Amino acid sequence: MTSDDSTTDIVEPAAENDGAVASSDDQEARVASDDAADVLDEGDIAADYIEELLDICDFDGDIDIEVRGGRSYISVDSSGEQKLRVLSKPDTVNALQELTRIAVQTKTGEFSRLILDIGGSRATRETELGRLVDVAVAKLEDGATSAALPPMSSYERKLVHDIVAARGFTSESEGEGRDRHTVITRP
Repeated sequence: MTSDDSTTDIVEPAAENDGAVASSDDQEARVASDDAADVLDEGDIAADYIEELLDICDFDGDIDIEVRGGRSYISVDSSGEQKLRVLSKPDTVNALQELTRIAVQTKTGEFSRLILDIGGSRATRETELGRLVDVAVAKLEDGATSAALPPMSSYERKLVHDIVAARGFTSESEGEGRDRHTVITRP
């Protein structure tokens, strides 16, 4: 099971065993269950926050929570709701994601790694990143020793690393803070 394309299964805690000592497998199942429950709680808190925001803006949206690779993915979609497009611009989605993460962190006291998607904006951005990688790979195939992409978020850089690897090239993140970007090279 990979973290990129599968949904994390929630492991139910083992039933009480009438005073017997729990095996390490039972203890691991409880820890996995606690971690999964924490991620689900994070998703619920995030969904509540986003729902309140949509209500304040008088926008309609369906909110879905998914857990993949120990991370909550919150998707907001709307059938025919044109107003929601205002929120689906990449910079707006990133800003709302950070606000949502702060809201979750305030309630849980834990750092949040949730991902917010509004109106399919993440899939659209992934397609754009794929095109950027294609241009960079073309430069490498034309003889360049490396190709640098513009600065982007850690989530986007991770997507780029995955896309680059799938195309048979290597990549590294370079720079600090807002200037952190991905450099692609031949293997």
